[in-house]
Amino acid sequence: MLRELIEKKKYIRLDGGMGTMLQKDGMPAGAIPELYNITEPERLIKVHRAYIEAGSDIIYANTFGANRLKMKKTGKSVTELISAGVRNAKKAALGTDTLVALDIGPIGQLLEPLGTLTFEEAYDIFREEVIAGSEADVIVIETMTDLYETKAALLAAKENSDKPVLVTMTFEESGRTFTGCSAAAMALTLEGLGADAVGVNCSLGPKELMPVAKEICRWTNLPVIIKPNAGLPDPVTGLFSVEPDEFAEALSEFAELGVRIFGGCCGTTPEHLKAAYEKLDSMELSPVQEKDIPAAVCSATSVVPITEPRMIGERINPTGKKRFQQALRENDISYILDQALQQTEAGADILDVNVGLPGIDEKDMMVRTVKALQSVGDAPLQLDSTDPEVLEAALRVYNGKPVVNSVNGEEKSLEAILPIVKKYGAAVVGLTLDEKGIPQKADDRFAIAEKILARAEKIGIPKRDVYIDCLTLTVSAEQTGAMETLSALHRVKTELGLKTVLGVSNISFGLPNREAVNRTFITMAMQAGLDLPIMNPNIVSMAEAVRAYKVLACHDRNSVGFIEAYGADTNAPKKAVSSADVNAEPDLGYALAHGLAEEAGKITEKLLHSHEPMEIINEMLIPALDKAGVLFEQGKIFLPQLILTAGAAQSAFAAIKEKLSKSQETPVSKGKIVLATVKGDVHDIGKNIVKVLLENYGYTVIDLGKDVPPETVVNAAIEHKVSLVGLSALMTTTLGAMRDTIALLNERLPECRTVVGGAVLTPEYAKEINADFYAKDAKQTVDIAKITIG
Repeated sequence: MLRELIEKKKYIRLDGGMGTMLQKDGMPAGAIPELYNITEPERLIKVHRAYIEAGSDIIYANTFGANRLKMKKTGKSVTELISAGVRNAKKAALGTDTLVALDIGPIGQLLEPLGTLTFEEAYDIFREEVIAGSEADVIVIETMTDLYETKAALLAAKENSDKPVLVTMTFEESGRTFTGCSAAAMALTLEGLGADAVGVNCSLGPKELMPVAKEICRWTNLPVIIKPNAGLPDPVTGLFSVEPDEFAEALSEFAELGVRIFGGCCGTTPEHLKAAYEKLDSMELSPVQEKDIPAAVCSATSVVPITEPRMIGERINPTGKKRFQQALRENDISYILDQALQQTEAGADILDVNVGLPGIDEKDMMVRTVKALQSVGDAPLQLDSTDPEVLEAALRVYNGKPVVNSVNGEEKSLEAILPIVKKYGAAVVGLTLDEKGIPQKADDRFAIAEKILARAEKIGIPKRDVYIDCLTLTVSAEQTGAMETLSALHRVKTELGLKTVLGVSNISFGLPNREAVNRTFITMAMQAGLDLPIMNPNIVSMAEAVRAYKVLACHDRNSVGFIEAYGADTNAPKKAVSSADVNAEPDLGYALAHGLAEEAGKITEKLLHSHEPMEIINEMLIPALDKAGVLFEQGKIFLPQLILTAGAAQSAFAAIKEKLSKSQETPVSKGKIVLATVKGDVHDIGKNIVKVLLENYGYTVIDLGKDVPPETVVNAAIEHKVSLVGLSALMTTTLGAMRDTIALLNERLPECRTVVGGAVLTPEYAKEINADFYAKDAKQTVDIAKITIG
């Protein structure tokens, strides 16, 4: 439907802001817009018609926040609110060709591991919305910041509806969402999952979004959406900074980039869109040419293009590993996480994950392992199982675009595995074996590779997502097999143009000095065209061989990666201390840096035998948190890692508090802070993140929640004798409540200081309303607490 509409009209016209239009029409601060679907339908129809008259091809029903959690206190069901919203939009569009979109926004709670909402719960919430909006023509998923939540919404839409699905996320000036998701990871993941168009909405003004749009266009051949704000609002007047003519000029630049779906978000009006569409109508827009997208896999925060040899770590696999088998039987996830971190620190780009072992529930263990791994690291995963049910369960909860290991040339394998790969948008490893086993000759293995590729393309898996493993045979048993493997690999790479995979360590089984054989073979294989060696990156000589080859083959330009790995100042990777390492020196900093909450607690318990609690807090916990904060500010880690470090610190603090309670000493607290989202504002995710960080720096937080009246804030500050109050606001219409709260606090508790934050605030406005501090993010709030409290 969307591509046909683009061909017919050159580009698709969406609508503009709904909330800001309703506020201009008198909607009070703190009102729930979705209730207007039932109580004020004519107001909504008026807005919809204004956008239709401006030229919109698709209008969004007023259902953005109509999920069961946000609407819990309204007394109305999701079905009532959504069906009314769609009905109003349909009424406005009556007699026109305008389509109506079911508009789905974020749930309003953080998903695991950042929060407590599970992926499965999120899916069910979105499923309810999709079913309730079944009368809509299109589904829109917008203003998302968490790729995991976005995936849950997209799966709910695809599995419970046959309507086209448009998906847009919200990016910051860094080019990432506030959870750290990059534009490339978004495009790769959502195209794979079956989105019909992807792009960006809200966020910033149109000019600031150009780098994000360029990155999206680079990584997808889907139609790309741009729906920016009209700049940023003035905190005093609430007026947005970009006028219609400027907005129109900016959107025309996106058209030249290849964007073909346009609209507006916060602050945009029918006038903005009318000006933009008149400008676009005057342009000659050529059909967008299909691009050659690089082969790549990703997590939510890290994209790994397969444009040079990449190491796949092999150690998360029980085959031949008694300690790993023990960990699986004992549900020792910490040991598995330790294996993952050791490999990524040694240079693994991707991690193979195999937890198949007789006597355990492989499906349950795989799901728990995938969730745990993606909570502590950002390396993409290769999901390794022979069981289609296990693979589908893992694919469903994976956050990003993974590799499936594997399919082969057997008919039953092709029929069982490829549809799953297609549904979840993964890449797939094809093994060159079939019902007859592994062919001895390269030509026969090549023929199986051709068959796998043909079958994959037939069901819509892109050629770039098919990786072929020509299989390494043990040279001690079949000496000629090594050259047959390399010959087949070379043909797959050069004649089929596919990426190649090999488990290289099999080559030396049964021989002495296996490392020498493995090192030589991997170098020969890379020269023949190997892209993805499955190997142990912690064997120094093997990692050296890969890195040296990348220098000599001009993949590692100016030897930057090689020097980084082997320069004089580089230390050997550290190892986390697990419960099995009873003689090892406890490394609390390592556990905190990698978000290993269980390990952090255990290590702290050990340290308390030889260190005073305040020594651990001041010399270990706080420096580790400060280091994570610096890395966050430098853009080297992102919000998930920062929160996980805080969570690990929380485990350490819990161990300290337990020790103090048993010894009847006073629990450690650096001081009390009151936090609140101001009256009329129902957004509290940012405040909740601030709370987590403050608590894990040792502060006691009195969290008053959201939509909090000034009197409640002041009374709590007086009751708890605090010296710092933190106030949050996301809406310009509630900044007056923030000003009133500060004024009342200064009147009744003048010695108490205030820190304010939120997307609509500026340092200048914070000063104007007499706030003592402005915090741009959660980490800066902690820094302010240190100054004011200690």
